[in-house]
Amino acid sequence: MRARDVTQAMGEQAAPELLGIHSNMPGTAPADITKGFERGDPPPSGLSDAELRAYEQLSSFYAKHVAYALIMSTRPQTLYGLADSPVDLAAFMLDHGDGTGQPGLVEQVLQGHLDSDLTRDDILDNVTMYWLTNTGVSAARLYWENKADFFNAKNISIPYAISVFPDELYQAPRSWAEHAYPKLIYFHEVAKGGHFAAWEQPGLFATEMRAAFRSLR
Repeated sequence: MRARDVTQAMGEQAAPELLGIHSNMPGTAPADITKGFERGDPPPSGLSDAELRAYEQLSSFYAKHVAYALIMSTRPQTLYGLADSPVDLAAFMLDHGDGTGQPGLVEQVLQGHLDSDLTRDDILDNVTMYWLTNTGVSAARLYWENKADFFNAKNISIPYAISVFPDELYQAPRSWAEHAYPKLIYFHEVAKGGHFAAWEQPGLFATEMRAAFRSLR
């Protein structure tokens, strides 16, 4: 299961031992807003510039990139090619449409343009890990088993820290985050990084984690 989904589930459960959580792709959208971009509706009036940008990014995601998620959430066991062919597994992983983060990330790495230490070998290592462990199909079952909405605000009342990366699926607006999470303790928009921030920018991600939890020490 994705670290983000596990983290937010832990935040909703709010075990007494859990002091706070951090996310680089938080669910922040109000329920009525979520229904709009999922349907492809025009943005509602009264949105700020940051909220309008987020709405348009999420509308674009649902219009152009959500197909991979639909097949994994409805027919995960049909993805036998992920276990039968390393070429199919690599193609699916490199171009499954995970917003601007993955296709943009891979393209920049292959062209040598990414401002990161991530290399071609790192990408091949990632694909190889799924191939050797034969976990391509089982990993896809996350979308079948997880029924939570990806982008809507969650019922989290413990301290919440958020880092916003510029090449994430959407840039969470501070206004949505503050409204959704009464104990928002940290909100920072960083200069670079995408959907796989911890993999792509590990040093920057570690810095964000330290800053995020400094007030809870």
